[in-house]
Amino acid sequence: MSEKNPWNKTNQWAEELDLLKSIIDKTELEEMTKWGGPVYTINKKNVVGVGGFKSYVGVWFFNGVFLKDEKKVLVNANEGVTRALRQWRFESKDEILKNEKFILHYINEAIANEKAGLAIKPEKKEEIISDFWLAELKTDKKLKAAFEAFTPYKQREFLEYIESAKQEKTKLSRIEKIRPMVLDGIGLNDKYR
Repeated sequence: MSEKNPWNKTNQWAEELDLLKSIIDKTELEEMTKWGGPVYTINKKNVVGVGGFKSYVGVWFFNGVFLKDEKKVLVNANEGVTRALRQWRFESKDEILKNEKFILHYINEAIANEKAGLAIKPEKKEEIISDFWLAELKTDKKLKAAFEAFTPYKQREFLEYIESAKQEKTKLSRIEKIRPMVLDGIGLNDKYR
């Protein structure tokens, strides 16, 4: 039984993916498997990936926003969400063959950009303050110690959960719901991880 690539959603792009991989193999990038598919790295930093989807096969550049894109072929697959990632999509093997030298040029430019350290840094999230939760922590030292034992990420999940409620009574009922979780060291979304 052949192994399925989860990044080849329809498993119809075998030749095209092999061709893209053969182009990438001409570079110094190292192939790794991440998220169930091939990702090419340099110094353990993601540079490019390949995958097949319903209507196209593509190569994406993790920091593609920094590429010059002289051919105007790169697209942002998730406008408004994806800040740095860009894709170059192909609909046939012939299209890949026709653009092979340009694909290689784009990949080499992406490698140079990675070596130069070009990257978009994640934005700092605004701090969440819950007056209701702070009041609870002031009155219960055991709860405060248990809450402070969580990572900042898990603390933020609790605070977002409380503060996303619109009504005061809902905020208070959420605090009562999470109190035993915090005291038992259970994160808000641990059951989903």
